[in-house]
Amino acid sequence: MITTIITFIIVFGLIVFIHEFGHFFFAKRAGILVREFSIGMGPKLFNYRTTDTTYTIRLLPVGGYVRMAGAEDDEDELKPGTPVSLYVGDNDQVTRINTSKKSTLFNGIPMAVTATDLEDELWIEGYENGDESAVKRYNVAHDATIIESDGTEVRIAPRDVQFQSASLGHRLMTNFAGPMNNFFLAIIVYTILTFVAGGVTNNSNRVSPTTSDVTVARSAGIKNGDYITAVNGKKVRDWNQIALQIQNRAHKQTTFKVKRGDQTKTIQMVPEATKINNKTIGAIGITQYRDHDISAMLVSGFTQTWQMTVRLMQAIWSMVSGHFSLNDLGGPVAIFATTSTAASEGILGVLSFLAFLSLNLGIVNLLPIPALDGGKILLNVIEGIRRKPLSENVETVITLAGVAFLVVLMLLVTWNDIERYFIK
Repeated sequence: MITTIITFIIVFGLIVFIHEFGHFFFAKRAGILVREFSIGMGPKLFNYRTTDTTYTIRLLPVGGYVRMAGAEDDEDELKPGTPVSLYVGDNDQVTRINTSKKSTLFNGIPMAVTATDLEDELWIEGYENGDESAVKRYNVAHDATIIESDGTEVRIAPRDVQFQSASLGHRLMTNFAGPMNNFFLAIIVYTILTFVAGGVTNNSNRVSPTTSDVTVARSAGIKNGDYITAVNGKKVRDWNQIALQIQNRAHKQTTFKVKRGDQTKTIQMVPEATKINNKTIGAIGITQYRDHDISAMLVSGFTQTWQMTVRLMQAIWSMVSGHFSLNDLGGPVAIFATTSTAASEGILGVLSFLAFLSLNLGIVNLLPIPALDGGKILLNVIEGIRRKPLSENVETVITLAGVAFLVVLMLLVTWNDIERYFIK
């Protein structure tokens, strides 16, 4: 259990970090202020602040976020009556605004806020030291910070560094960068996996006998690099087709056509019965052939990522066009349960799971659902076609509808996962 928990935190944390770093990197290049970069959700455990960005680690390792100035999830509303403490620096400008009871400012000026403008004209006003006979106004520095209720200190968000102030191209690229980084991570991990495993498996009909001394295939004369072209008269072109034909032939005489060089042989074998997930299937003791050519191994990350992307897209299309079931989806509970299996398979299992999960996150985030990156990109495209953005109210309603849909779906998926994996 400890191994599974550690593996889950590392794998999920890395995927989220890579995803959010994509948003962070392109936002910074576009001149958008990233106020907070968080790994994890919920209560803050640790934070480190630089001039522009506050980096936080939060309690629940189930996500993360990049909080960009002016984005829909970023607000700095100081309601009238809010008690704050102000630190006034040079030129009588406020450089820090403290709204938290967890943090105190040395020589801070206590004020009950009556009104603020922290986006355009940059000022704050209110009753100073409890004196309600006069309203005192202070100018706020462009790079001032605000200490929020949980004690996190972040920069304020003036209009010129907000997300909407960037060009449409920069905003679109910033939205796309998260999923893009997940694709890059999958390519890199699949490439590493190829070198760790010692070769490329390309889902062809080329096979190798397993390393066991005595197997059905080895005893029948199957050699490394042979091509299985037919099983019981049915042509097979890839590994999946071979496996599908063999798994139903346990203890049954089966005819294989095998190509080796320029020769084609007919070999008779009787697959043994083996149990996988409480299901009895046929097996002859073969694996996918591994190509050890360096050039093939270097491009394997791209080819495996593409093949898995096609399979995932086909699965998504099948859910959309056919019979939808919650069992087709998996949330954090399912990911945790699958992590246990991956961890038991060693480094190869963990790397394979990491690449698969990263690719999943990238693809799912590109779905045109409001609140996901794909929904934001769709709004960018609509803005480009209309040559003006949707009204703020319309965009807010669309986003809230997307958030509500995702929250309900996540609750249903999580409960379904709990029933599947823990309540049997």
